[in-house]
Amino acid sequence: MSTIITTTTSTKNTAPANTAMKPLFAVDYHVYINHTDAGGIVYHANHLIFFENCRRDWFTTLGLNTYFLQTDEGQIQHFVVSQAELKYQKAIFLDEEISVRIDKVELKPASIIFYQSIHRHLPENANVNDKPADTLLSSTKIVIACVQNQTKPSSVPEHADNKSNKPITVPSATPIRPIRVPKQLHDSIQKAISQQTAEQ
Repeated sequence: MSTIITTTTSTKNTAPANTAMKPLFAVDYHVYINHTDAGGIVYHANHLIFFENCRRDWFTTLGLNTYFLQTDEGQIQHFVVSQAELKYQKAIFLDEEISVRIDKVELKPASIIFYQSIHRHLPENANVNDKPADTLLSSTKIVIACVQNQTKPSSVPEHADNKSNKPITVPSATPIRPIRVPKQLHDSIQKAISQQTAEQ
């Protein structure tokens, strides 16, 4: 991984999701056995998978059917997680149906900040006067950086060959480079944010 990308995970000091605002996007997922540990509880790292799937499904609704975008010149652009802060509130159990949401998005020149949350659906016959309509299970702030693949990885001189006395080159350790958020993606997200604001 490039040295410009760092990943950290924390269970503290995560900004709470703005649950009072209608989410930008929400999708329901069923919890299967492969999501859980031996106790039937969703493994902590799988919260990240649900958040990732939610972002991917949202991109699809925006008309971006893949995480990989291609420029007119044939360059491949995609996204990497550069920061993740998670706060676990309650356990998620086998066979539950959960609502995974994108509560808020912030656009930066070369990255996108997602505030997401996972909620538990209560049974349809639950008394809504006694309990809220859903229960917060976890929340996160995830930063994804926009990067572009190098078409031809650059080489850097290492040392001279003893026989030919010619410099030996080795592939660069950085096959990707940061870029600005692609215009198509930027415009689609900005439109969704504007619609959310208008509906409040």
